Parts: sequence; C-alpha cells; structure tokens
Amino acid sequence: QLQASGGGLVQAGGSLRLSCEASGRTFNNYAMGWFRQGPGKERGFVAAISWGAGSTYYADSVKGRFTISRDNAENTVYLQMNSLKPEDTAVYYCAAPVKFRQVTTTPAEYRYWGQGTLVTVSS
Repeated sequence: QLQASGGGLVQAGGSLRLSCEASGRTFNNYAMGWFRQGPGKERGFVAAISWGAGSTYYADSVKGRFTISRDNAENTVYLQMNSLKPEDTAVYYCAAPVKFRQVTTTPAEYRYWGQGTLVTVSS
C-alpha cells in the first residue's frame, strides 16, 4: 500500500529525493513519517508531517538538511535530502501511524510501512 522509491548511490554532499506513493487506499488524512535503518542499527525516526502538511518534525541529525513534504492530490509523500553524509546510509521507510492523525516519532506507533529504499552515501 505504500511504495518508497528514489534511493540510490550518491557522493557525500549530494542530494536525493525519496518518494512514498500510496496505492489501494488513501493516506491523505494520515500523518506520515520517514524512518531509516542503517547497518547494525535499529530503525530510527527521520521526519514526520501532519495530515494537512501544516506541521513538520525532524530528527536532530537531519534538521536543516532534509525536508519532508506531501502532495495529497498525488497521494505521495516526499523526503528531500541535501548535503548527504556517509552516516545517512540506510534503508529508508515511509509509514503511516496507527492513530491516523497522530504525529509520532516512535516506530511502534506506525501501522503501515513501505518496503524501504536503500540510500548509500559514499565518502
């Protein structure tokens, strides 16, 4: 139901834009989040956006470099990633929460998950 795409290999300092497209149902009235899981690490919060896009939230490690946005007409959420660093290397997942309008940073509070897209940042 959620399809993440846009990952790839990029040099440090480069940019990528991830997309998360919903199919089969609409998530327009859901808050949405991006998470990532690096090698040997637990899945961690990256960014979240309220259902109406009026509020956004970021992990301290990506604040000022990443931007989350959404296009409800396209049923798609984006993550623009600039000034990428090797430590940003991870599989990135988009997700929708159990409580559809709850903006939360906790992975356990999300019910719907995309399949993940791999971002590799070389030094």
